Amino acid sequence: MEDVIRAFKCRDPEKRIPVLRMELDYELSLLYEAMLENSMHKINQCKSRLQEIRREMLMLEAL
Repeated sequence: MEDVIRAFKCRDPEKRIPVLRMELDYELSLLYEAMLENSMHKINQCKSRLQEIRREMLMLEAL
């Protein structure tokens, strides 16, 4: 529900989507490092954040 509210508060989704893509790239690089370290805690944190980014991107692209 918070994501829906954030998506509607964002007045210009075209500006938010590129930022989300940069966040996605960054989080993927963190996930890669966590996998190299074999740190399950960091891997799970990255996966959780990636799911949040995905959810927000889907909502913004639907607008």
